[in-house]
Amino acid sequence: MNLVIDIGNTRSKLAVFNQDTMMYSTMEMNRVSGMLNEIKEKFPDINQCIISAVKQELSELVKKLGDLHIPFIRLGSSLKFPFEIQYSSPETLGNDRLAAVAGAFSLYPNKDVLVIDAGTAITYELLLREGGYIGGNISPGLNMRYKALHTYTDQLPLLTQQDKEHLIGNNTNEAITGGVQNGLIFEIEGYLTKISNKYPQLTVLLTGGDAQFFDNKLKKTIFVVPNLTLIGLNFILNYNAWAL
Repeated sequence: MNLVIDIGNTRSKLAVFNQDTMMYSTMEMNRVSGMLNEIKEKFPDINQCIISAVKQELSELVKKLGDLHIPFIRLGSSLKFPFEIQYSSPETLGNDRLAAVAGAFSLYPNKDVLVIDAGTAITYELLLREGGYIGGNISPGLNMRYKALHTYTDQLPLLTQQDKEHLIGNNTNEAITGGVQNGLIFEIEGYLTKISNKYPQLTVLLTGGDAQFFDNKLKKTIFVVPNLTLIGLNFILNYNAWAL
C-alpha cells in the first residue's frame, strides 16, 4: 500500500492507495506527523510513501516515517516519469503542477490533455500524446483577484466569490463580482478555444479548490477530477518504487 503526503503552504493532504484505488484521504492544517501513527494502525500494509512539500524542513516527518519503517521518496523533477518534461527549467517547476500532469497521464495516457488547476493560483498545463509535457501558464486565482482589488485600492471592498455574476454591474459590488468572475471565465474559455483549435481531440481536466465553481460555467465539455494531484503522486510513487 502507498502513503501519499502533499504538504502545501497552509494545509496538507494525506491519502492511502491500494494500487490505483484510493482507500482513505484526509486534509490537515499542520499535524501531518501526528496523523501517521493512526494511519499506519488503520492500514498496516503501507510499505512506501511519497512526499510533495513546498517547505524544505521535514525532519520531524522524516523521523516519524523512519520510526514506522516506511521508506519514502520526495517528489522532484529528478525522478523518473513516463513522459518527457520539456519545461526549460524543471528545477523550478512546482510539485503541484508536476503531480497534476502525472495524474492526467495516468488517467488519459496517449491523449492530448489540458489540466486546469483552479486554486490560490490558476495553472494551465499541456500534456501531448506526442511530445510529453511541454509547459503551461500561471495566473492569479479567484480569491487572489478579489484580494488584489481590495489591497491595491483605497475604497474597493473585499468580496468573495458569488453564485452568479452580472455581465455589467449596476453597483460597485456587482461591478467587482462581474469583473473578477467573468474575467476569469473568459480567460479560461479563451485558453480552451485557442488550444482546442490546435489540438481538436483535447481532453480537459479541471481540479483544485474552485473546480466545482467553474464546472457549470464553462461551455466546453470538461472532466472534474478533485483528487488529481493525489492520483498523480500515487502514480509517480509506483513508477519510482524501484528507487526505494
